[in-house]
Amino acid sequence: MKVCVFGAGNMGARITEVFLNAGHDVTMIDIKPEFTERGKTVITHDYEFLVNKGKMTAERKDELLASLKTSVDRKDAADADFIMEVILERMDLKKDLLEDLDKICPAHTIFASNTSGLSITEMAACIPHRSDKFIGCHFFNPAQIMKLVEVTRAIQTSDETFQTAFDLMTSLGKTPVAVKEGPGFVVNRILIPMMNEAMGIVADGIASPADVDVAMQLGAGMKSGPLHTADLVGHDVNLAIMETLYRETGDPKYRPHPLMRQMVRAGWLGVKTGKGFFDYDGPFGKEIVKK
Repeated sequence: MKVCVFGAGNMGARITEVFLNAGHDVTMIDIKPEFTERGKTVITHDYEFLVNKGKMTAERKDELLASLKTSVDRKDAADADFIMEVILERMDLKKDLLEDLDKICPAHTIFASNTSGLSITEMAACIPHRSDKFIGCHFFNPAQIMKLVEVTRAIQTSDETFQTAFDLMTSLGKTPVAVKEGPGFVVNRILIPMMNEAMGIVADGIASPADVDVAMQLGAGMKSGPLHTADLVGHDVNLAIMETLYRETGDPKYRPHPLMRQMVRAGWLGVKTGKGFFDYDGPFGKEIVKK
């Protein structure tokens, strides 16, 4: 299958890696060469880690990297069977991309979005003559490790498109779950407000970030505490999801905590910037990431 992944950030690169590992013909596309190079570096580091752990041969690493294509030209999706959109969580940018790809891609192409909170139905409406071929495939970070994919129907999505996407996710070694469209889908509807509440506990001085996470790991059986998980997702993404939940439902329980907004304004986005609730350049933060 010819797959085009749009977006070469951490998530886009890791989703590209998942498709590469499954033997698909993959092109990773972004708006600047330095972005695609950075994405390729992320994939290279992941493969080198596996080689060092004895879980991949150096020959296999070289073979996979040699098969990866990168581009800054949307027209390179002209023969794509499956489009995976992993760009910024902004509806205007996603609409612009989809409207352009609608003119470029063949009639059989399936369009999937990795959005974590925006409306699948609204995106499907951007390709009105084939909106039945649009679906959500929400991977979780880090995508090359996490097994879950939320396969989310738009109101327009056909049964055939849904089944094709569901089976494809299974073939990638993932565990897909079927989800109807709703704000935050399943995981984020539950998880992001929990992170928001954990931030409130820190802001109120009730407990430190480390103690909040230890308490939830030992008391609630979480493998990763809510604040490290928030750092891993990225506070810009967390804020966007909370704002969507609040806007779509009007429920005050989804109002973002001011601390979340402050951290985004400060550029303390979590693991991807080296600082969030934990300092990922220090020994404690590095140990958390390693675990």
